[in-house]
Amino acid sequence: MALPFFLRKELVVANHAVNGRSSKSFVDEGRLEVILAAIQPGDFLLIQFGHNDEKAEDPTRYTEPWTTYQDHLRMYVEGARARGARPVLATSVERRKFDAGGKAVTTHGEYPAAMRALAAEEGVALLDVQALSHALWQELGVEETKKYFNWTATEQDNTHFNPPGAIAVARLVARELLRTRVLGPRDVRRLDEPIPESWITWPQAAA
Repeated sequence: MALPFFLRKELVVANHAVNGRSSKSFVDEGRLEVILAAIQPGDFLLIQFGHNDEKAEDPTRYTEPWTTYQDHLRMYVEGARARGARPVLATSVERRKFDAGGKAVTTHGEYPAAMRALAAEEGVALLDVQALSHALWQELGVEETKKYFNWTATEQDNTHFNPPGAIAVARLVARELLRTRVLGPRDVRRLDEPIPESWITWPQAAA
């Protein structure tokens, strides 16, 4: 939702992300099929899954990092390429988790490594959002990171972002798109500028 703030206006972002889906359930629900029916030659397909692939207790979502996770990611990569679009893989953004000594802890197990390996194998650009967000949470520390997540007196959500968190992560993504040369310097903007929280509008929940 915040990514367009960092891209030139002519670059249109179609956000097909849906809460709670894994690389497997997204395919099984026909959502990848919808994207591939609409994607055009020259488009980019940004692919980021992992959080819900980790749910071993749920067979509708669970994938194993080095087998079924990679297998499903290949569906996105091959589907995009078959239509003349360019796939871009992005490792999972880190959750907010610290040990007793205040050190940021990684939470995604082997999934980021499996995606990195697949990107290298398939020659796909990789945005290492996991490594960058982990470093950012470590830099910010235990208390400051609460300002980036849905962390309140009544809710301690260490996974989902509030507007400042969404903006911070989108900034990381935009910088990675530039670093990996997926986009050029003229395609990105405001990388070092503050973004007002009011620019983000959340979708209204259905009645």
